[in-house]
Amino acid sequence: MPVAAPPAETAWLLRHVVGFADMEEADVAAILEESTRTAEGVLAPLDAPGDRAGAKLVDGRVVMPGGFAEAFHAYAEAGWIGIGADPAHGGQGLPEVLALAAFEPVSSANMAFGLCPMLTQDAIKVLSVHGTAEQQARLMQPMIAGRWTGTMCLTEPQSGSDLGGIRTKAEPAADGTFRITGQKIYITYGEHPYTENILHLVLARLPDAPAGSAGISLFAVPKMNEDGSRNAVACLSLEHKLGIHASPTCVMGFEGAVGEMVGAPNRGLPAMFAMMNAARLGVAMQGVAVAERAFRRAVDFARQRAQGGATIDRHPDVRRMLLTMRALALGGRLLTLYAATVGGARAELLITVAKAWCTDAGVEAASTGVQVHGGMGFIEDTGAAQHLRDARITPIYEGTNGIQAITLLKRGLLRDQGVAVKALLDEIADTPALAPSAGLASEAAAWLRQAEPRAAEAGAAAFLSVIGTLTAGWLCAKLLAQDDAPADAARAARVFLDQVLPRIDAAAATILRPSAAVVDEAAIA
Repeated sequence: MPVAAPPAETAWLLRHVVGFADMEEADVAAILEESTRTAEGVLAPLDAPGDRAGAKLVDGRVVMPGGFAEAFHAYAEAGWIGIGADPAHGGQGLPEVLALAAFEPVSSANMAFGLCPMLTQDAIKVLSVHGTAEQQARLMQPMIAGRWTGTMCLTEPQSGSDLGGIRTKAEPAADGTFRITGQKIYITYGEHPYTENILHLVLARLPDAPAGSAGISLFAVPKMNEDGSRNAVACLSLEHKLGIHASPTCVMGFEGAVGEMVGAPNRGLPAMFAMMNAARLGVAMQGVAVAERAFRRAVDFARQRAQGGATIDRHPDVRRMLLTMRALALGGRLLTLYAATVGGARAELLITVAKAWCTDAGVEAASTGVQVHGGMGFIEDTGAAQHLRDARITPIYEGTNGIQAITLLKRGLLRDQGVAVKALLDEIADTPALAPSAGLASEAAAWLRQAEPRAAEAGAAAFLSVIGTLTAGWLCAKLLAQDDAPADAARAARVFLDQVLPRIDAAAATILRPSAAVVDEAAIA
């Protein structure tokens, strides 16, 4: 059973809809075919066993499910971790959007596995932007080669998404390094047996740092020191989670660990945003990937399950569910790839939108996949339930989707007087089929700009849904305008415009007519 989108279809989308022309379509298809072959042949068979076994902490060491370490080594040796990295440090230097497209089948096949290379690639990105030349030469190459992995250490027990409350300390040492002390939680792959070292990118405060988020610096803290000794960093426990069981989510303790600063003092948060934005695109693609995987499992089941004198894939209501799943995956794929291709203000606008819209779509598609299976979907044996459990983390990490919505509202709409939003909506409005929806989105944007702050925040999630649905629909319309569109993709695009685009009307209504109970501050009983 295929677990991922057809590589040739994605290559066609990149060329003819997204506008990626840096490489020949056949070459892009060949790269995606190889990624899909690895995903389906090596990673997919480990997915369900890994979910059942899970990662475990034994005597301070993380023990991974069977086959995962070998799969990581094969993945790294094939060069996938460094696909988009600088060739000067051992990478392949391919465009980032192609690296993102190649990551989709990996997440479709095994989301828990894919988190490790994804975060390592994001750590490489931070060092490539904010590291010194010496740091880049020394720290990036082993991660690109797969001898090290990378993590992102932000969250603390008392400080979730509000990073201004971070308490981890960084004390300067005489040799120019720093001693990092504190605790971080929810650290994906904070400890594992895959590689000889793990490089933690840690947010911490210098002794004289100003209060709040303006006083945070970024530090590179390795698990192993250069002399081969163990640094003062340890996995204190593993979280017991709803899903992604084979991805160790660690509580990490730093007890005077040796670290070095990355970037300027008290500028850690802007530096970390290079990693977070890359991670948000990766998580958006995870949402797409799980939607696609859930669809393919559900359609395979529906083709075999007979009821009422026919297999259930012939029943209109089941077809509605299946084709909506496929349409959500396609719309999300186009939205994510487009966000990764454009630059400037539009990229800043759409990365936020893609992260939230695609992960909500992934949860919806995975839940619908359970429904297609009926009672069998509620039983773990079919695998449909795992997709829903795995998908549910994606709207939460790398900034909850509510935070993405507030970011869109305040930075994407209010900060620049709505210039970037207006430019996008004006361009979409030039497509006749989308003009009414674009007009409704413009009306909602105008209302939010003049609304009281609490009323505007109450409509932020709906506004993100409007922008995400409209942009994905616009890209689907571009697909349908092509004479040589792949038939299955064209059908999914048509379903998106017929079945998903009308959701804009309902979302806009909640913005323009907010519930007083949501806006007021009375206690909720």
